Amino acid sequence: MERKIRVLVGKPGLDGHDRGAKVVAAALRDAGMEVVYSGLHQTPEALVTMAVQEDVDVIALSILSGAHMALFGRLMELLKAQGVDDVLVTGGGIIPDQDMDALTKLGVGKLFGPGTPTGEIVKYIRTWFAGSGRAGQKAGA
Repeated sequence: MERKIRVLVGKPGLDGHDRGAKVVAAALRDAGMEVVYSGLHQTPEALVTMAVQEDVDVIALSILSGAHMALFGRLMELLKAQGVDDVLVTGGGIIPDQDMDALTKLGVGKLFGPGTPTGEIVKYIRTWFAGSGRAGQKAGA
């Protein structure tokens, strides 16, 4: 039996709006994924610690504050420093196209803007997971 995809939905920084993050978390759960929700006002350090402790496959950040470059950038630095290179980092929020391109160069996966159908996010994560080598791991492995 293959294990479920494990996703950390994170709300870094001072942004206090989490409705979108909760909608995405519910959609991922409904799609059969295990979801850990970080709660509001998390630091990149706390999110990396959670990701490692929870052994997640995906870190999905929701950022509406405009601090996406700093927050994604710091998260990627911390993951690299800890040798975590097999986790998909994705997310969404209010992120201009030119910043999306810069984040892609840092290793961040696809980013989703407001109004994206949740099925598109589910499909993206499932497709990544199927090609990641993690899909064949047994539950509890």
